[in-house]
Amino acid sequence: MNTLNLRRKIGISCTFIFILLTISLHAQKEEWEQLFNGKDLSGWEHTGPGEFIVEDGVLRTVGGMGLLWYSREKLQNIVLRVVYTVRNNDTNSGIFIRIPEEPTDPLMAVNAGYEVQIDNGFRHLHDDYHCTGVLYSFTKAAAYPQKRPGEWNVMEITLEGPRTVVNINGKEVTDFTEGDEVPQEKRWFEPDRGPRPDAGYIGLQNHDDFSVVLFREISVKRLK
Repeated sequence: MNTLNLRRKIGISCTFIFILLTISLHAQKEEWEQLFNGKDLSGWEHTGPGEFIVEDGVLRTVGGMGLLWYSREKLQNIVLRVVYTVRNNDTNSGIFIRIPEEPTDPLMAVNAGYEVQIDNGFRHLHDDYHCTGVLYSFTKAAAYPQKRPGEWNVMEITLEGPRTVVNINGKEVTDFTEGDEVPQEKRWFEPDRGPRPDAGYIGLQNHDDFSVVLFREISVKRLK
């Protein structure tokens, strides 16, 4: 084989490898579907007091207590990724999952779904059932990985059948499966006990005037 032909074959092989790598990288990026487009609230509906507004490509909570929920479909067997930051450690908010029906008020999400809590203030009260990353009042925190106010956190919630796993900044906080033992309700504002469905709507909580949370990414990866 002469040198020219060898160079041509090497060039073709390199081009083919480059194309395969490009396709692979593109496919990896496409695995994550953006539920928030960074421009407006298309695909989302709000119920209850307060609101969410879009500023500089980021969702911001205003007042409350209300619920912004994704209305296009119920979700199951997914990884839900939420990138957020808080104004201070006492900021109260949450990510709702497994809401069985279209919510007409925020309490439907509280009592019929699960709230993955955002609130580091409760940690200082030594209450491991009401801090960031737990299923609010159902599960006990296994770690406390939320960053300081102003720093961005990556929360990933895996919904696989009846199992819910919550990781924050790469650390597991919650691993819960329907039927696991949970504590009894201790406070009037804690959610109703009982099973939640595999498929449900998701939502974000705007809790009150003093709790400001910013969300810059809400995306899902579907599990096969």
